[in-house]
Amino acid sequence: MPTWLIVVIVVLLVLVIVLAIAGDVWNRRHRARTDAELLARVQAADHALADAVAADHGWDRAVLEAAAREAFVRQHPALAGLDPVLVLVDDRPGTDEDRAVFEIVEGGRRHAITLLRSGDVWAPDVPSA
Repeated sequence: MPTWLIVVIVVLLVLVIVLAIAGDVWNRRHRARTDAELLARVQAADHALADAVAADHGWDRAVLEAAAREAFVRQHPALAGLDPVLVLVDDRPGTDEDRAVFEIVEGGRRHAITLLRSGDVWAPDVPSA
């Protein structure tokens, strides 16, 4: 094999390796810049979906949020004044087994609470021991 052909092949190989490394570096930097925005958009979509499901099932949003605020304040008094966000709706047959999960993010920590429905009353889920 001629020497010039070996040189061309080596140069092409080096070029491919450099481009692959540069592409990987660019991809990592791009993901680092956009990950937080993507996560926020996905969470906003999740919350909007939970709101839509709750509204579709006729749940009284004001009653739900009041019960969530009260439960959060009872468990975490420092969270008073912060607005809980509905993140999950579990609408089971009937009205006595419905669940709604609310979340408050404070200081980088996530606090979640599950409310159970009994008739028209929402109360915090107390896990049995």
